[in-house]
Parts: sequence; C-alpha cells; structure tokens
Amino acid sequence: MIRRYLSLVKFSHSVFALPFALQGAWMASGGVPELSALAWVVFCAVTARTAAMGFNRLLDRRIDAENPRTASRELPSGQVSVAGAVALVAISAALFVAGAFQLNALCGYLALPVLGVLFSYSAFKRFSSLAHLVLGLSLAIAPLGAWLAIRGDLHGDLRPVLALALGVLLWVAGFDLIYACQDVDFDRERGLHSIPARLGLKNALQLAKTFHLLAFGAFLAQGLLLSAGPPFWVGLAAAGALLVWEHRLVRPGDLSKVDAAFFTANGWVGIGLFVGLAVDLSFGGTV
Repeated sequence: MIRRYLSLVKFSHSVFALPFALQGAWMASGGVPELSALAWVVFCAVTARTAAMGFNRLLDRRIDAENPRTASRELPSGQVSVAGAVALVAISAALFVAGAFQLNALCGYLALPVLGVLFSYSAFKRFSSLAHLVLGLSLAIAPLGAWLAIRGDLHGDLRPVLALALGVLLWVAGFDLIYACQDVDFDRERGLHSIPARLGLKNALQLAKTFHLLAFGAFLAQGLLLSAGPPFWVGLAAAGALLVWEHRLVRPGDLSKVDAAFFTANGWVGIGLFVGLAVDLSFGGTV
C-alpha cells in the first residue's frame, strides 16, 4: 500500500527540486549548513512536493482516466482511493507548514502562500498555456525557500540565488514542454491548454531548446556572481552536456525517448549542478 502512495506522487522525482533547495542552503551558509536546519530543509522540500503532486493527481483524476497514457495511474485505476489521496495531501501540507515553522517564523508564515503557488499549477493548464512556466516557478521557489530557511531573512547578496531560481524556472518549463508533447492530440481534443497543443510539436521543442539555453545562461550567471571555482564549472559543463543530450533524444516525429529525456537527463542535471557547487563551497573552492 505504501508503495502505491509513493508511486502516486512519484516520490523518486523529488530529485528534480531537492538539489536546488540544497544549493540554496549551501549558498546561504557559504558551505555545509548546520545539520538540523539542513534536515528540516529536506523535510520541507519533500513534504511540499508530495502535497503538490498529490493535489495534481486528485484534480486530474478524471482527465487521466480518459487519456490512454495515464489511465493506469493509481487514482483512475482505483489502486488508491480519492479519500486516501486527500488524506495524503492534507497530511503532507500540514507537515510542510509545521516543518517551515521549525526553521523560523518567516518560513512558517510563508508556507501557506507557497502551497498556494504549488497547487495553482494543477488548475492553470485548464485556462492558460503558461502552465509550464507556473510549474517552473513552483520549483524555482525551492532555492529561495532554502535561503530563507538558513538565513531567516533576505539580507545578503541575493543575486546568485535569484539567478539560480531563474535558471530552475526556465529549465523546468523547458523539460515540461518536452513531456507535454506526448499528449498534444489529447490536449487539443479536450480543450486543455499547453504550448505543444497550441504551437505544434516542432515549435514547442524549439521553444524548449530556447528555454534551456536561457537556463544555462542563468546558471552561468550564478557562477560568475559567486566567483565560483573549478568544481562549479565542471558541474555546469556536465549539466550543459546533459541538456544537449536531452534534446538529441526527442524529435517531432519520434517521441519514443521522452522518458529518458525527461527523467534520466533532467534528474542528473540537478545533481550535477548541486555537487559542483557543494564541492566548491565546502572543500576549498574560491567562492
């Protein structure tokens, strides 16, 4: 049963947001953060994502049931009950708010507005093609929230963490465009708003490339603003190579490798960027 709930919220996909939250914590600390604060940052990142993903699955359960690609998901297939999913969302949201207050009062007071942003993505695609950017914003909050979690205020040079947040927003929007290409016909039939449904596969994939090029530029700006050392640049180079590989895997006439592009490549992008920054800050980099 636990495995079904973990699958419902794609728990393993926490790898997308968590490395960027950790980057925010490392930058706020100038190195390895205090371990209890770091543990609460991880706790909040995971519970917030679980609440948001569960809410998304709840809101989309009827649409998922009609889409052959998603009909086997836990809610439309009956593997998880609606009541069980509601309970998961409520418990995860409550744990996130409680964890935020454990960090500091400012994080606690901002917890509910943050959940509002995270939940808004689920409804946005019903009336706007900008939903991809809203998803990007949802993950871009992670490094900013981690900065506040460690610092407790907005003092200090925020430019590097803001550059990181912008990079995350564009990176997520880009890979969500690729993922949405799988449902272009279904979205058009159901009147759902997505950029691939509106612009077509070729234009959507080109826009995804543009977003990822801009994201790489934002990550580059982050390193320059930090006067980063070699470990950061090695991580950035690896992330750039993964993004190039991602776009070589998908074409308008061949979406068979979307899963490798979406899950494998992007999972390692975040990890590579975090490892480069963490090594640079923690073990003698020039930051």
